[in-house]
Amino acid sequence: MLKTGFKVVLTLCCSFALSASAQTTDTVKRDTVKIDTNLLNRYRISPRPNAIPVPSKPLLIQQELLPVTMLDYKVSYWRRYVTLGLNFNQAAFSNNYSAGGVTAIALGTNLIYRIEYNKAPFSYSTDLNLLYGKSKNKGQGARKTNDRIFLDNKVATQMSKHWFFFGSLSFESQFDKGFQYDAAGVNPPLLISNFMSPGYLTESVGFEYKAEKFFDLRLGTGTARQTFVLDTTIYHNNPGNYGVTPGKTIRTDIAFQMVAIFDKDIAKNMHFNARYDMFVPYGRALAFVRHRLDAVLAAKVNRLINVSINGTLLFDKNTSDSVQGTEGLSLGILYKFP
Repeated sequence: MLKTGFKVVLTLCCSFALSASAQTTDTVKRDTVKIDTNLLNRYRISPRPNAIPVPSKPLLIQQELLPVTMLDYKVSYWRRYVTLGLNFNQAAFSNNYSAGGVTAIALGTNLIYRIEYNKAPFSYSTDLNLLYGKSKNKGQGARKTNDRIFLDNKVATQMSKHWFFFGSLSFESQFDKGFQYDAAGVNPPLLISNFMSPGYLTESVGFEYKAEKFFDLRLGTGTARQTFVLDTTIYHNNPGNYGVTPGKTIRTDIAFQMVAIFDKDIAKNMHFNARYDMFVPYGRALAFVRHRLDAVLAAKVNRLINVSINGTLLFDKNTSDSVQGTEGLSLGILYKFP
């Protein structure tokens, strides 16, 4: 019995000793970990500075121009515009139509060609306008409704933002013979005009004002105009002979010229073009100042069909003592490029 109790006491003492030893070991381990952590924090190694100094510069953003040769395109300073119009009118009546009427057919054509070159400060432009039309009524011969040749060339160099110095050369005449008809149909038609009868060649230098793309004002301080009447038979039917002395074929005038041009889309499908030309000859009375206004208003119905109204007002004492005018309304085909 005593032996058994001694064994139990000895076993309990050994177990208590082992438990205390294990507790001491854990405490030491925990303390060791704490000490190692403190040492690491105390003697923490900082990274070494860069041995090569790198100077700091401010960031600059600026525009760089690339050479044109590096870009895959070509610059063209030329522009071309073509407008081709064709107008056709027709009316037919039977012989017994109670309201009356005359069968008629009319055809008109219009060609406008413009070419431009712009490379500051130099510019060049050429405008060509060709008009021709004829109509035929039953029982009458064909008669002209439109006939005009107009060519204008201009070179200019820029002087300031809106002012240019320019030189221009223009030509004006007609394609076909022109007749004056007797309203009663008693007298035969009289020949009053022909190609280069009259014909006008105008040279001008001066200053040009261009505030907007659609408006152009020329002041030709030095202008010369030659008037040609090569068909001398016209004089017998037109004593004025367009200002040219009978027996001669040319007359030269030195003058001041003003040309104002307005060309703009005034609505979504409506375009208006007007050109006013004033010619003031030096050394002659103010009654001989020549005024000419040409205007065209065109409205597009669709891509090809358009309606246009055009008119001309002219006062030229060399051709008539009163104002002359013409007007036309047409529906036709209009093609523009581009």
